[in-house]
Amino acid sequence: MDILILGGSNFLGRAYVTEALRRGHRVTTFNRGLSGPDQPGVEAVRGDRNDTADLERLADGRHWDAVLDTSGQQPYAVGLAARLLRQHADHYSFVSSIHAFPDWGKKRVDEDSPTHPCPADTPPDQPAGNQLKAGCERAVLEHFGAERSLILNCGLLVGPYESLGRLLWWLERIALGGRVLTPGQPGRGIQLIDARDFAEFGLDLAERGEAGRYVTTGPIDGATMGELIDACIRATGSDAEPVWTEDDTLLAGGVGPWTELPFWMPDQPDFTAIWRGDTSRAIAAGLRCRPLAETVRDTWAWLQERGPAAEPYRQGTLPLGIAPEKERTLLGPG
Repeated sequence: MDILILGGSNFLGRAYVTEALRRGHRVTTFNRGLSGPDQPGVEAVRGDRNDTADLERLADGRHWDAVLDTSGQQPYAVGLAARLLRQHADHYSFVSSIHAFPDWGKKRVDEDSPTHPCPADTPPDQPAGNQLKAGCERAVLEHFGAERSLILNCGLLVGPYESLGRLLWWLERIALGGRVLTPGQPGRGIQLIDARDFAEFGLDLAERGEAGRYVTTGPIDGATMGELIDACIRATGSDAEPVWTEDDTLLAGGVGPWTELPFWMPDQPDFTAIWRGDTSRAIAAGLRCRPLAETVRDTWAWLQERGPAAEPYRQGTLPLGIAPEKERTLLGPG
């Protein structure tokens, strides 16, 4: 197949490129060249997806069997690309987010759950927000139609080349050893997906020309927080000692959920279903997820090759990971 990947150099886009090339597809990537190097074997086209002239230059005289959009964040930008590419591609896959469902966290969500009421023609340069992915989805559907559009509502991605740093922070903290503040109960379920598994599934669907929507993340109860911590200990060879600490103690100590202890959300009404995205439709369509321990092992191997991060890990403006002094205070003597 001739495949156009909007993005293609950073984490999930990189995983798509790697898998597409492995399958023998011809891959064109379109990006600004800021997030990472191009992989050997791609046709790399430089340009800004917010620039009409750049998109017109990309599409001029070209046709692709499939567009894989891994970088769309703003409805305006996604709509611009979809409008200019609709006569130049047969199929459009858009990587959306489980955040597009306003009930995510509070209720189990599936493909029929309502999405945020964000319109496709939302003006450009909106402040970051969960509702924007829903507007991006509508922009794709507006220009490619339901029969040529595939929406993948992505859960939490992990794996080698991770760009945000949640799993990376845990690996680096566990590698330091000693007593480690670990949240809640070890048997509490988590729901993560390796970017490589996501890309394999997304390409399977694109090759078949599938349309529709799939909640695409790890299976419900497929792993636990305890299994994640144990996998980090085994991968790093650390002598770390997990100190499991109840939600109320962490909250009373001012620990920020999700950021200071990545993947942790307290067991409260607004978060009871945060790890309950219904993936049954995706599994029936062929989604397969490797064991979490394999993802952790491979991520640690890559992390050792990469070396220390140039900047602290962040989610937006918030740093990821608890400060050592704060962790020692909460751990107390021991």
